[in-house]
Amino acid sequence: MQESNKDYFYIPQIKRRNQKAAIFKSMTILAIIFSISFLIFFLVDLVRAGYPAFAQTYVQIEVNINQEVVENPYGAIDRKKLKIISRAWLRDLPGEIEKNPAWMNTTQTFWALAHSEVDQYIKGKESRTSERDREIVDELKAAGKVELKFNTIFMTTGDSKIPENSGIYSAIIGSILTMLVTIAIAFPIGVMTAIYLEEFATENRMTNIIEVNINNLAAIPSILFGLLGLAIFINFFGVPRSSPLVGGMTLALMSLPVIIVSSKAALKSVPASIRQAGFGLGLTKWQIVRDHVLPVAMPGILTGSIISIARAIGETAPLIIVGMIAFVPDAATSFTDAATVLPAQVFTWAGMPEKAYLERTAAAIVVLLVLLLSLNGVAIYLRKKFERKW
Repeated sequence: MQESNKDYFYIPQIKRRNQKAAIFKSMTILAIIFSISFLIFFLVDLVRAGYPAFAQTYVQIEVNINQEVVENPYGAIDRKKLKIISRAWLRDLPGEIEKNPAWMNTTQTFWALAHSEVDQYIKGKESRTSERDREIVDELKAAGKVELKFNTIFMTTGDSKIPENSGIYSAIIGSILTMLVTIAIAFPIGVMTAIYLEEFATENRMTNIIEVNINNLAAIPSILFGLLGLAIFINFFGVPRSSPLVGGMTLALMSLPVIIVSSKAALKSVPASIRQAGFGLGLTKWQIVRDHVLPVAMPGILTGSIISIARAIGETAPLIIVGMIAFVPDAATSFTDAATVLPAQVFTWAGMPEKAYLERTAAAIVVLLVLLLSLNGVAIYLRKKFERKW
């Protein structure tokens, strides 16, 4: 009778616990569904806004080429059509004529780059084209003289004050050069620091202070690294402003703490039996680390380093401080040339008033996301391929 009373007393408590567990499980599932739904909505909206930038409107026109056109390309187009043609195309026309002298005193048919407002009108978006220009465009479209073609300009040119002539090529080159500098500095220094702290340094007050500060540096706002890069690299050492060199060195400072922490964790995960076996064979500490511990820990080190570099690629704040948000139409050819990076290009375009820059902003973000996802995919692949379970 006493046992049955005990059971009767505990049954309501068990039911309440099970109910709370079921509620908690439902809340976690809802949280996951909400997060995935928001992510899908974000990606779909971003792609929807950005994919039109990969197509550009061109208009077919005939041009009577003569010396007057070379001297004044704006006179080559009928004034009625002048506003629907891009100024960038007209500006480049004399150069194309010089490259093709056989065109002189002939009539040539061109697919001319359309004005950004015409491009927006053809894509069905809000446009500031006048009614007269729209009528001209509609007539040309009905005659088959207006087409949407793949926007090679977006992938092969740099920034421009003319929206339809702007691209991300110079920003991509600047990002690549900046990342090469970042990797060349951050990876070897970070890994060597982690090896020393984990394998060789004696545990004392000084090493504890160093490790605490490294962990703290991994969490501070990135803009502070930009201020540090401005003070040390530009003002003190005189590194060229707005260059991939100063940008890469600044991002290397930001990446170092993350690389050190992840490398220490990878080294710590190597079983102690490997080290003990090395000592048993008479190997020195350095030989054990170089030939046994480091190869085993390298997958984890590479994973942490790639993720750290991927984070650095998407940074804008520290690079704004060191001047890499400047207007740079031409791609850098060396590490000391003026350059910009993809995140800074996105930031610049997002503040432009022309509607054509908005779709280019979304398209550049898509390119940046593809790059980041690719790097994270490489990190996951390396971890799975070389991971060893003990």
